[in-house]
Amino acid sequence: MKPNSLSTLVLVAAVGFCTAASAQAPGFRRTVVQKGDVSVPNREAVVARVEVDPGVTSGRHTHPGDEISYVMEGEGELLIDGEAPRKIKAGDAFIVPAGKVHEARGTGTVTMKLVGTYVVEKGQPMATPAAK
Repeated sequence: MKPNSLSTLVLVAAVGFCTAASAQAPGFRRTVVQKGDVSVPNREAVVARVEVDPGVTSGRHTHPGDEISYVMEGEGELLIDGEAPRKIKAGDAFIVPAGKVHEARGTGTVTMKLVGTYVVEKGQPMATPAAK
């Protein structure tokens, strides 16, 4: 590969990474800490640090598997389609079934911090935006 071709390839990869990283809503961050196989065929567990700033929403989305989350700090609201809004705070946990449209909203005065564990289909996007 020629040096110019390599430079172009690196630039395209960097732009693609930045675009994917910025796809999250401003004030909402999901950072993968670890992922690995589980005992269910074609599934993997993904453990992530999730942060939702005050007044920010994650945006309506789904996951290709179950979400099991624990609130470490702050408070917010969990909005799951077809269910009453649920207030959540430090020490609370929740489970969102696979494919269920939902979003989280930071309602406190500090950033809400969660540990999210997702048991999802391998090869699928971690989250998919849902229509309003």
